[in-house]
Amino acid sequence: MKENDTNRLVKGALWLSIAGLLSKILSAGYRIPLQNLTGDMGFYIYQQIYPLLGIATMLALYGFPSAISAVTSRELSQEKRLTWNSFYAPILAILCIFHFLLAAVIWISAPLLAETINEASLIWSYRLTAIVFLFIPVVALFRGVLQGMYQMIPTAVSQIGEQLVRVGIIISAACLVAFSSYSIDWIGMAAVYATFFGICMATIILLVFYVKERNQLQSFPKNSDNSFSIKPFISTVLILGIAAAMNHMTLLFIQLADAITFVPQLLEFGWGNIEAKELKGVFDRGQPLIQLVTVLGSSIALTILPMISEKKLKTEKLHVYTYVRTAFLTGFYIVIGAVIGLLLLLPEINRLLFQNEQGSIELRVLMLSVVFATLAIIGSTVLQGFGYIKRTALFIAITFFIKWIGNQLLIPNLGMMGAAIATVCSLLCLFLLIMMEIRRKLPELHISRSIQWKSIFVAAGILTFYVCIWKLFIPQIWLGSRLFLLIYLMAVCFSGGIIYFIFILRMQGFTKHQLQLLPKSTLLLRLAEKRNKL
Repeated sequence: MKENDTNRLVKGALWLSIAGLLSKILSAGYRIPLQNLTGDMGFYIYQQIYPLLGIATMLALYGFPSAISAVTSRELSQEKRLTWNSFYAPILAILCIFHFLLAAVIWISAPLLAETINEASLIWSYRLTAIVFLFIPVVALFRGVLQGMYQMIPTAVSQIGEQLVRVGIIISAACLVAFSSYSIDWIGMAAVYATFFGICMATIILLVFYVKERNQLQSFPKNSDNSFSIKPFISTVLILGIAAAMNHMTLLFIQLADAITFVPQLLEFGWGNIEAKELKGVFDRGQPLIQLVTVLGSSIALTILPMISEKKLKTEKLHVYTYVRTAFLTGFYIVIGAVIGLLLLLPEINRLLFQNEQGSIELRVLMLSVVFATLAIIGSTVLQGFGYIKRTALFIAITFFIKWIGNQLLIPNLGMMGAAIATVCSLLCLFLLIMMEIRRKLPELHISRSIQWKSIFVAAGILTFYVCIWKLFIPQIWLGSRLFLLIYLMAVCFSGGIIYFIFILRMQGFTKHQLQLLPKSTLLLRLAEKRNKL
């Protein structure tokens, strides 16, 4: 790879990371006004459709573009011209056949799926979801080709554009339900329309970028093979594309298992229909919280992971070990502090975001899954860097079945608490599977030995004491207004987070070399050196 291409790739990866972070924050954030406007029942309807739409989005954003970019990069490195017969037609044929079959399965099974969840009104929402899958090949092809040319900005811009359109349509639909005569079932249809128009927006943006870069593609020699051949692309595009997409679907698969099993299990054991659906809506309040904390913990940690590869492990073994340890330590420290805050403040957070404290006990248990989800995402990214994409995809599939079985066994007896426990157990299993694989690949990593347990216990204790002091001395009557509650939570979270990390730093939670790998390392080193002033 040329130095210029390497620079473009690094800058592009940064843009993709920023776009991904903003997109996930938007994805988690719009659920709050959605629930506020439509209530737990509206939130329930949306969450019954969202996992399938999320899978479509991941295939179009991460899965197939990653595979196509690998093929594009390989072809261009051999100075081959990307012609219709030799490149575009085979890839489009593979993608169209796969998505047509997938859409057909969803279309045919829509009545069965709606019957399974006892929500016949969602049949057409599921069938419209099937149609959305037919539009993925084009947007995935554009993204993949541009990424293969080391043009990552188009994907980043299209991702943000797509998400803004989705959020705008969904919130508009929620307002129509809340302030007009539209039925609450409209939320399901609106979710599908939002995804469809979001994909259309992404396609338009990518097409504009593609036209600008077309001259570069036509600059290669015309003596390349123009024959139509689909076989060489099947394993790379189809298998690698599906596996790459699955590595971004951990939380989606958890939500899919809940969408299919939660309400039916409650109904089978005598719970009322409306009560069961509202409980599902209350349980889904935990999803934006999990997503926000997981994104925060994993994104900051993954910024210090360079392009890990088998080659670098052989030539720069010490550096690879340091990068991986630092990534895990950063994610672990962040998520422990976040979970402590969530456990202590969840009733207030629940009341601020969702207007009441219903389900706070069960949601507290659910928040424990954030630790395992964050560390599993960091671990799976490390494994992907070594080329273990298919293996991590298999682990995520296993996680889905563990969650499914856990729901079947626990929800009938424990209700919402059973679903929370099943989520924690399934993500714990995923974390253990990934860590066992990392231990095989990096036997000298010893993550648990790298953690400064004294610093984490002291920092966690100080944070717990600090938050409890706030809760003890702030009169509850002051928190009756959501505005004052917002100010209170922002003050506690911001100041508590600063105190927590100062104690982590000053008690040598990181080594000096590890701090140098983190963003704002100069400030962090300055804080870490002042431990004698505690």
